Amino acid sequence: MGEKKGISFLTIISTVICVVFVCEAAAPAAAIGNQQFFWWIFLIVTFLIPYGLAVAELGTTYDSDGGIIDWIRDGLGDKWAARASYYYWVNYPFWIASLATMFPPILNMAFGIQFNLATSLIIELAFTWIVTVMAFSKVSDSEWVLNGGAIIKVAIAVVVGCMGIWFASQHGFANDMSPQTFLPSGLNGLSYISIIIFNFMGFEVICTMTGDMKNPKVEIPRAIIMGGAAIAIIYLFCGFGIGAAIPANKIDPDYGMIVAVKTMVGNSWLFKLICVAFLVTLFANMASWSFGVNSVAAYAAQTGNMPKVFGKMNPKTGMPDGVAITNGVVASLVLCIQLIPVEAISNGIFWMLFSLSVVFLLLTYVPMFPAFMNLRKNDPNRERVYKMPFKGGLLKAAMIIPMIELVGVIITTVVPLSADEVSSKMPMLIGFFVLLAIGEVVRVVSAKGRTEEYHGLTPELAQKRLEEEAVEFAE
Repeated sequence: MGEKKGISFLTIISTVICVVFVCEAAAPAAAIGNQQFFWWIFLIVTFLIPYGLAVAELGTTYDSDGGIIDWIRDGLGDKWAARASYYYWVNYPFWIASLATMFPPILNMAFGIQFNLATSLIIELAFTWIVTVMAFSKVSDSEWVLNGGAIIKVAIAVVVGCMGIWFASQHGFANDMSPQTFLPSGLNGLSYISIIIFNFMGFEVICTMTGDMKNPKVEIPRAIIMGGAAIAIIYLFCGFGIGAAIPANKIDPDYGMIVAVKTMVGNSWLFKLICVAFLVTLFANMASWSFGVNSVAAYAAQTGNMPKVFGKMNPKTGMPDGVAITNGVVASLVLCIQLIPVEAISNGIFWMLFSLSVVFLLLTYVPMFPAFMNLRKNDPNRERVYKMPFKGGLLKAAMIIPMIELVGVIITTVVPLSADEVSSKMPMLIGFFVLLAIGEVVRVVSAKGRTEEYHGLTPELAQKRLEEEAVEFAE
């Protein structure tokens, strides 16, 4: 038998970058200022490594359509699986809506076209439903979409970083570059730290590639650490370019990257090209995430943890059209809040919607860590392709610290940390609690379709499942 070829390590890293790296997160991260260098390094060590290694073990041990939702269901039962399913799903239509709001202003900055509210809404709804229609087919999971989007994203980040170096050499830095500015100070920028952790989400994608790897035990942890470092370098290089042109305290989390490019090169052809490329990446982002989000939501509906409409599959394509249409409807309704004549909503609409998307995605991962501990305890005999090397107190610390960080950054994102933030964060905070309450209603209503509550794997149930799998394999 010939030696197993396997995919190249470069392909693994490229796939991670494609799914995890998103251009629109560069400006909020850059708004932290030079402190972002400290926070990137700190969170790679305290969050990315333990989170990534836990995901690597779970993803290579439990092969299921539900992914993180199944891990939580086996570890903690239906109640928390339902909550996580809702959090994972609801982040997506809010993400769509947030990106849609970027189109009219960026087109205006690039081409000088003024849009009134009605026209802006039409453009935003067009983006929303184009993305929705894309989710009806497997184009969302096509290699050309993933690779093309990744190339454009990285190219934009590199170009912005290079322009920053050129701009700083010609005009000096817009920010103080003294050593103390690279260390945390007070509450400055804490609202945007959630973006750094958000930029680590999605590493579980490499677990689906285990069968194509030569040596998963070695390549998975390497891909997580090196992929995380590569993404950090890309963001920091792009953030450097933004910070070279604009003081950190004046970086707009909505359009900071675009404004920085315009500051450096004016309304040139290069600026217009970057604007168009940036908008194209937004389609790639939503396409690359739609397949995973929709599949997980449909799977949760089949186990009675999400509404039945989410489980409606297209008989011809096999795609979860029910959840895709629901995404389009919810995102459209969210966009209509711009019709409310409140300044706190109309100003900074992207960041308000995007931050809600971010906090609910992060909230999805909070129960994953106790679920991991329960699965280690209750399912010890299952063969693990990759096993996290930590044990005892170190393992507990590796699971508890990321949980604390997730809860902490969620709080700092939605809760006003000063009187100046009350007006801008209050709509966000209200929206957060409203969505939490809706999630509990969805969980209770969805549970009515179940015949019995699943409380997670017990040692006896885990052993029985292993025996059944052994019989199936033998047959």
